[in-house]
Amino acid sequence: MSAQVQDFVVISGFSGAGKSQAMACFEDAGYFCVDNLPPEMIGSLAELFGHEGSKVEQAAVVSDVRGGDAFEGMGSVLDELGRRGVPYRLLFLEASDDALVNRYKETRRRHPLAEGGALESAIRAERALLEPLKERADVSIDTTELSASRLRKVVADKMLAKTAHGRLAVTFLTFGFKHGTPRDADLTFDVRFLPNPHYEDNLRDLTGLDPEVIGYVEGSDGIGQFYERLTPLLDYLLPAYENEGKAHLSVGIGCTGGRHRSVVIAEHLARQYGEADRYLVDVVHRDVDKPPRRP
Repeated sequence: MSAQVQDFVVISGFSGAGKSQAMACFEDAGYFCVDNLPPEMIGSLAELFGHEGSKVEQAAVVSDVRGGDAFEGMGSVLDELGRRGVPYRLLFLEASDDALVNRYKETRRRHPLAEGGALESAIRAERALLEPLKERADVSIDTTELSASRLRKVVADKMLAKTAHGRLAVTFLTFGFKHGTPRDADLTFDVRFLPNPHYEDNLRDLTGLDPEVIGYVEGSDGIGQFYERLTPLLDYLLPAYENEGKAHLSVGIGCTGGRHRSVVIAEHLARQYGEADRYLVDVVHRDVDKPPRRP
């Protein structure tokens, strides 16, 4: 086979796990993309790209259980690509059963393995069918807690080469420890040592986006010393990750409920590093809209 194709990505995984969003990430990067490609056609497509005159150097295809009985032969298809020297990578997307069920209920789509049966049974059947494929994935991403935009950033980080003129994308992700730690955070900082606005009656129903809470947290004992230590650490780590070719870095900031302290600090850091214009900075407040626990 010709060396024309430099990167051939096969995207697979669970129905509802975000394969369309992953493919959109490759499409935005200039890859030739095909969705819902039956496994038996993957080899033919790769061969077509290898012919003289083909201008396709990067391609991404989605193949999953929608391919029916033929999907069980996916392992053999990948083995054949390897024997032919096709430079392929397998991206596998998964999610928890609860997340998949909720996504299907929200979209009201039919699971390809449901056939009139229960959705939960279809997901269990799909999990058993996909297990061998997951074990041979080059990159596996759990999308349970990822929004569509964050999934695309994670895919770009793990699968796409960072351009020479690209800037490191830094996401400051706030969360509440009582709701679980984020699975995709590269760095995690715990700010529960600071006084908690939750215990102030006039602040409990507000969030770290409100001036009253911002003033309370920024005026807390210990906040200055915290910034004095955290900022030099980030000043060291961000360029180090950038030099390693990382395209996206997720910095988790956690407090008890994810509504007050972590939000104030993440917004502070986002302004600080965003104004420098060296990084592409955004902020995601995962739990800020969850209602506070009543005393």
